[in-house]
Amino acid sequence: MPLNINIQQILLHLLNFVILFAILYFLLYNPVKKFMEKRTEEYKKMDDSAKQNLAEAERIKDEYTKRIMSADAEIEKMKADAEKDAESLADKRLKIAELEAETIIKTARSVAENEKKKIIDSAQKDIAEIITTAAEKVVGSSSDVYNDFLENAEKNCISDK
Repeated sequence: MPLNINIQQILLHLLNFVILFAILYFLLYNPVKKFMEKRTEEYKKMDDSAKQNLAEAERIKDEYTKRIMSADAEIEKMKADAEKDAESLADKRLKIAELEAETIIKTARSVAENEKKKIIDSAQKDIAEIITTAAEKVVGSSSDVYNDFLENAEKNCISDK
C-alpha cells in the first residue's frame, strides 16, 4: 500500500466516528434540541404575551379615548345647562329688580303726591288766612272810613238844619 493506508484502519476510524457521532447525538443533540425548542417556546410565549398586552393596551386606550370624548360631550352639555341656568337666573333677578324698582317708584310717587296735597292744603290755608286778614284790614279800614263818612254826614246834616 502506497501511502500506508489500510482499509481496516479506515473502517475502524469510520466506526469510531459513527460511534462518536451516535454518542454525541444522544448526549448533546437531544438536550440542545430540547433547550432550543424550550427557548423558542419561551420567546413565542413572550411574543404572544407582548401582543396580548399591546392589544389590551390598545383596547384600554380606545376605551379611555371614548370616555374622554363622552366626558367632553358631557362637560359641554353641563356648560350649556349652566349657561342656560345662569341666564334664566339673571332674567329672573332682573325681573325682580324691575318689580322692586316699579314698587319703589309707585311708593315715591304716592309719597310725593301726598306731600304735594299737604303743601297745597297748607298753602290754601295760608292764603285763606292772608285773605281773611287782608279783608279784615280792608273792612276795618273801610268801616273806619264809612264811620267817618257817617259822622261827617251827620255833622253836615245837623249843621244844615
